[in-house]
Amino acid sequence: MEVKIIKKVGVILRPSTPELRDDFFKLEEIFNLHDIEVFIESISGGMIGIMGMEFDLLCEHSDLLVTLGGDGTLISTVRRSFKYDIPIFGVYAGTLGFLADVKLDELNEFVGKIKSGDYRVDERSILEATFKQNAKEIQRYAFNDVVVTRPSVSNMIHVETLVDSKAFNTYYGDGVIVATPTGSTAYNLSAGGPVLFPLTNVFTLTPICPHSLTQRPVVLPGEFSIEMKTPREKALVIIDGQDKYKLDPSESIHINLAKKRVKLIHRSEFNYFDVLKKKLGWGE
Repeated sequence: MEVKIIKKVGVILRPSTPELRDDFFKLEEIFNLHDIEVFIESISGGMIGIMGMEFDLLCEHSDLLVTLGGDGTLISTVRRSFKYDIPIFGVYAGTLGFLADVKLDELNEFVGKIKSGDYRVDERSILEATFKQNAKEIQRYAFNDVVVTRPSVSNMIHVETLVDSKAFNTYYGDGVIVATPTGSTAYNLSAGGPVLFPLTNVFTLTPICPHSLTQRPVVLPGEFSIEMKTPREKALVIIDGQDKYKLDPSESIHINLAKKRVKLIHRSEFNYFDVLKKKLGWGE
């Protein structure tokens, strides 16, 4: 699968990193050499002292989004741009990420390959979470995970879980992680959950520090939907570790895989297992 001809790209920088100014201008120069116009998001532009474009307008004007930073920057951009169905790739500033896999000094070669069609587009699942906030229905997307957890460290929490409207399990502990395959190597992995191949259409439920050792992670098919509620306590809902919402005992959250998928652009030679070895030290 290929994206359309790239004429305009929108750039998002890692927040609170004004030292990326020189890297941005280098990135802009590289795209311009390939006759590709570059726009920068307004917050990113303000951070480095140049005029930028409001994010939604940036998405409407761009054929491709490019993040300069790390995986966190890319994840945030995926969630914010999801409704525009626009391809994204990440240039990492620092160490290799699970998602951002192109170095700045590799960018010129890679942009040339994009122009010639020598690249790949990975389609990855994203979670759609629906819940109420101040009597209004809220819908949010999570590229890594949705976490339902206790609002304070002093108490454990009961999380009643239904799968396709049928009672499934009640988790008692610090909470539950609902993770995509992409998010399986994030908080899910730290909590003892499985590593999932990123292009599979599944998700996992992983208990956080469960009271009972019989509570184990479960992998579910992507067509299932789940509902979670905490009838005894208030809960905290955390989206991709970045956004937080309160859930009252009378409320529930519905989570499923979105029908659309995220499009990530990678080098043709990108190998997920090589990244796992480098990031997790497998085989050492």
